[in-house]
Amino acid sequence: MDNTNIREIYFAGGCFWGTEHFFQQIRGVVATEVGYANGKTINPTYEQVVSHTTGFAETVKVKYDPEQVDLKLLIDLYFKTIDPTSLNKQGNDRGDQYRTGIYYTDKKDEDVVKSEVEKLAKNYSKPVVVETIALKNFYKAEDYHQEYLDKNPGGYCHIEPGLFEMAKNANPLPKPKYQKQDQKALKEKLSPIQYQVTQENGTERPFQNEYWDEFREGIYVDITTGEPLFISTDKFESGCGWPSFSKPITKKLIDEKLDKTFGMTRVEVRSKTGDAHLGHVFNDGPQDKGGLRYCINSASLKFIPKDEMDKKGYGEYLPLLEKK
Repeated sequence: MDNTNIREIYFAGGCFWGTEHFFQQIRGVVATEVGYANGKTINPTYEQVVSHTTGFAETVKVKYDPEQVDLKLLIDLYFKTIDPTSLNKQGNDRGDQYRTGIYYTDKKDEDVVKSEVEKLAKNYSKPVVVETIALKNFYKAEDYHQEYLDKNPGGYCHIEPGLFEMAKNANPLPKPKYQKQDQKALKEKLSPIQYQVTQENGTERPFQNEYWDEFREGIYVDITTGEPLFISTDKFESGCGWPSFSKPITKKLIDEKLDKTFGMTRVEVRSKTGDAHLGHVFNDGPQDKGGLRYCINSASLKFIPKDEMDKKGYGEYLPLLEKK
């Protein structure tokens, strides 16, 4: 994981044991740490904090990947674990160390935190007393407090157990954009030659296929899934009678397998997601393009012209068509 993308936010929501365990369940949260925030002494102990003389709040430091989970969702989920109208009290816990708050370290988060809390406050008839201020200081709590509920599954928690399960399901993985279809669906969708090539490892006739002499700008996608595979800037005239490319958009999109059928030793090319037979790759391509020739059946591809790419959902690939 690229740590440069990781962000942090701090939540005070009553006893930090349960709050930490709650955030640990959310996909996109990569690390947590319990501690004491926004007090007036240095490096306090738990005993000092509960004496109500230090001004610290039990707080959870949450590190998260913004590409996986949005800060707005974290705030919305946090509100489900607290009574935001209760001052210095959550569940059976009473005292200023149990006050609620969202503390930010990045000024850019201030507007998000304040606007989300204001929006959520409209759902309550009483004033919301959740602090929304910058983090002044934070000190890590004693080791025995860290991941307390993992180490003590039956330990005290002010958060209703069902909310932990809710947190696990609150940010599910997005469904893949491109998915392999079953054989029945493919038979209905594909033409006979497309099915023969992609599902039965067939080969179409050279010079008698749809894209062997297609050289307009655009993108070539897997006929079975719609996933992008090749771009026109990597296509060249090889004289073989099939579409030829110097490389796929990325090697992650294809599988290459040894093929010893018909008394030959070749390298078969298949789409990774759709597991469709595409063709073969050879070492007789243009040297200035890397020396490879991906010899691909037209029947395994669908060509999307440049002027249709955006409206058909391939706009993000338009920069690949820029001449280098």
